[in-house]
Amino acid sequence: MNLARRAAVLAILAGALSCTSASTVSTPPVSVPQLAAPAPELEPYRADVEALVREALVNGQSYALLSDLCRTAPKRLSASAGAARAVEWGERTMRAIGLSNVRLEPVLVPHWERGETESLRVLDAAGLPQERLSLLALGGSVATPPGGVSAEVMVVTSFEELRARAAQARGKIVLFNRPMDPAQHDCFAAYGGAVDQRSRGASEASRVGARAALVRSMTMALDDHPHTGAMRYDIDVEPLPAAALSTLAADRLAARVAAGERVSVNLQLSCRTLPDVLSHNVVGEIPGTGVEREIVVVGGHLDAWDVGHGAHDDGAGCAHSLEAARLILARGHRPRRTIRVVLFMNEENGARGAEAYYKGHIDELERHVLALESDAGGFTPRGFATNANPRAFESLRAIVELLDAASANALRVGGGGVDIGPLANAGVPLVGFRPDDERYFDHHHCERDTLDSVHPRELALGSGAIAGLLHVIANLPQPLPRNPQPDSAPSR
Repeated sequence: MNLARRAAVLAILAGALSCTSASTVSTPPVSVPQLAAPAPELEPYRADVEALVREALVNGQSYALLSDLCRTAPKRLSASAGAARAVEWGERTMRAIGLSNVRLEPVLVPHWERGETESLRVLDAAGLPQERLSLLALGGSVATPPGGVSAEVMVVTSFEELRARAAQARGKIVLFNRPMDPAQHDCFAAYGGAVDQRSRGASEASRVGARAALVRSMTMALDDHPHTGAMRYDIDVEPLPAAALSTLAADRLAARVAAGERVSVNLQLSCRTLPDVLSHNVVGEIPGTGVEREIVVVGGHLDAWDVGHGAHDDGAGCAHSLEAARLILARGHRPRRTIRVVLFMNEENGARGAEAYYKGHIDELERHVLALESDAGGFTPRGFATNANPRAFESLRAIVELLDAASANALRVGGGGVDIGPLANAGVPLVGFRPDDERYFDHHHCERDTLDSVHPRELALGSGAIAGLLHVIANLPQPLPRNPQPDSAPSR
């Protein structure tokens, strides 16, 4: 950074850190704040940040942590035996790396099981099963009746098209075949533009009298690996069986229908929903040494889908969070503020862990300085996204610029993550770790999300970047200015 740029950044940072209460957040930011006190210096943090990144690369344990999790609990959907093993692993690992106040915080989680039967077969003119297509039941789906559901396929690309063709849809199996938009530079934005088909498709199909719902997998990859994910039923509809097709299978079906064929299929699913089960968020801390009542949260979600290893989603985020804390301890740092590591349960199909943390800590949320989540994979760091107000944003941007050694020196406006999302109701600034996302949805929610798809150096760089950001935030002379609380924030 040149001297002129550095001076400008420090001036902005000084203005941001001079505002320490929620009441000051609504004050319009000024371009060059005038302060009586000198601006806090960022340069003294640079050596520590770079040392943390170097330690992550040379002596890091992030890949070892991820490997251990994937071996211990490769399939850890909420309420499963794998999820229970993952909770035990999280508690044991926190103690092993030296965290304090390690505890399990209870969460009542949904219990859905995939079952043994998942089949989609194209039927010939006599109604006999022929070609088998690749699919996975969607999380939360009901089962088909014995023998499955057999019906003609109708292909749509939007809910509006489905409603316009409602009369045709009655008695059909509806295939929602809107791809993720390849023109989007942000792959998460492309995902957001298509995922409503997965979450709401079965309800919309039920409203028009369809018999089942299929959805194109949420990936830009053209392959035969289907991607599962959560869906939900509206309370006013009859639940329909719902499954995700691989992109190639969806293309094959859609091409035949577009050519004028009447294509019928048989869908068989044996999934089921059982009573809720008690599980836990896993929590541990590096206690602060000056203003220990103030808290900086970092975490990822411990649960994962029941296919693959859950390595990128979100074993990487758990490894990032634990390793960032371990690096800070290994370097001998004792932060002024408490750094709290949270491994959340049930992000994938309910976000119950997020809700439980918010409700269980609501009396101390005014002392949460920042919450950071890693839930975008273990690829090469690119930076962070935040919902921080303008003053806090400029402070964070100045801090993030110290992370150029980890390739994580970009900051943009955005969200933080599902698990820390409820904390926005208390005005806590949220930050999401953002690695390169070009390959993330090739692995997301499918059997390809395995340990060997994570590169050790990329994972280590992410851990070092997160450790550097936490170190600075936890040691600033004043906390970041809080966000204004939404008018609809839940009351205590």
